[in-house]
Amino acid sequence: MQNNELTHSESDDRRSFSLNMTEEIIMLEIQKTLVSLDLIEKNFVCDLNACKGVCCVIGDSGAPITSEEQNILEQLYPIVREYMTPEGVEAVESQGWYVFDSDGDCVTPLIGDDECAYTYKNSDGITMCAFEKAFHENKIDFLKPISCHLYPVRITKYEEYEAVNYEKNGICKSACEKGEKLGTSLFMFLEQPLTRAYGKEWFKELKIAAEAYSKQKE
Repeated sequence: MQNNELTHSESDDRRSFSLNMTEEIIMLEIQKTLVSLDLIEKNFVCDLNACKGVCCVIGDSGAPITSEEQNILEQLYPIVREYMTPEGVEAVESQGWYVFDSDGDCVTPLIGDDECAYTYKNSDGITMCAFEKAFHENKIDFLKPISCHLYPVRITKYEEYEAVNYEKNGICKSACEKGEKLGTSLFMFLEQPLTRAYGKEWFKELKIAAEAYSKQKE
């Protein structure tokens, strides 16, 4: 496997991580998830001053929204609305709190074909999340959609497991460079959102497995 991504077609050939493993490791199995080795092998630290929050602007569709988050967006919109741009407000009120894209996935609405409707620009011209701003001002207790918090990691759910993959793209080049400079692994940079998604024990197991894997590769 060349790119370490986990797909449904590979599920029958997957191998779990083991401290005594002598076979080639192609992924890490943590509880009911299969974690791409990219999360350990790649370095990554967001550099908003360089990218200007472009991940909230460029994409085929809006940010993925879970079924639980659909209700949260609806409930919190009256509060978050005051942090959004007029264009964002218009997009939400004409399209809805969330929409379904061409693949049938639930996502945030967009302003035209560009940025997420739930955004604004700060004084440095960086595109930011209105939910996150409201959260940090103690107006709401919801940080932002988990898919946004995890980016550039994406979760794909299957019947028996969830695949945790790194979505490679050119827009995060500055983050990769900063991560290399600081020596920060992608999974460590995303400790907070990964813990939010799967819990402290899951992240602890991932960290132990990552450390053992790194030693085996030395």
